[in-house]
Amino acid sequence: MGRLNEGIFGGFSGRVGNVVGSTWKDIHYIRSRPAKYNDAKTKSQVKQRSKFSVAMEFLRTITPFVRVGFQSRANGRMTAFNAAMSYNMRSAMKGDHQGAEMDYPRVLVARGELSAATGVRVTAAKGELRATWIANQQRGTRSDDIVMLLAYNPLKGKAIYDLNAGKRGDSEAVLSLPLGWAGDEIETYLAFKTADGSEVSDSVYTGRHKVRFEH
Repeated sequence: MGRLNEGIFGGFSGRVGNVVGSTWKDIHYIRSRPAKYNDAKTKSQVKQRSKFSVAMEFLRTITPFVRVGFQSRANGRMTAFNAAMSYNMRSAMKGDHQGAEMDYPRVLVARGELSAATGVRVTAAKGELRATWIANQQRGTRSDDIVMLLAYNPLKGKAIYDLNAGKRGDSEAVLSLPLGWAGDEIETYLAFKTADGSEVSDSVYTGRHKVRFEH
């Protein structure tokens, strides 16, 4: 706000463009009008914001995993993490403008051209996530392809994963789970990468499981 001792040509009041003039106790003032800010609140915009927030909350817990899993989708304009955000916001969400949530069976935590696992079976008992799969080599795969295992706990908003959990030829891999997860339900995924880490497969959703520690 500017103070004018003599006024502008005798002072003025009211608005001229973005300038407002006023007088108080024979003192003339001018001030600029505050800028208008539009807070977009259409249903589609609110839904998009919700999707972004939910996807970010999930993916930030597994950032090192998706950096490997989405490396083939990174380019000069997009990081691996941003590629994971883009895919999962577009293809792995459910809900409406009142609230989005992850559609875990449709989530990909890795995406690539290497052949994915087949015949996968997973259990979560004795404090371990144990995965098995068919080890026969498909075209373009090798027995020394490395297994990547991931378990996400939606209740606690935390994840456990192993980027080097075993080899494709082993037909089995194990991931130890935190004792504090006993009784919680977890969302689980498995993917492969080549021994040199240059290629990855699409991840496979291996189900929702209740964590148990009993023997």
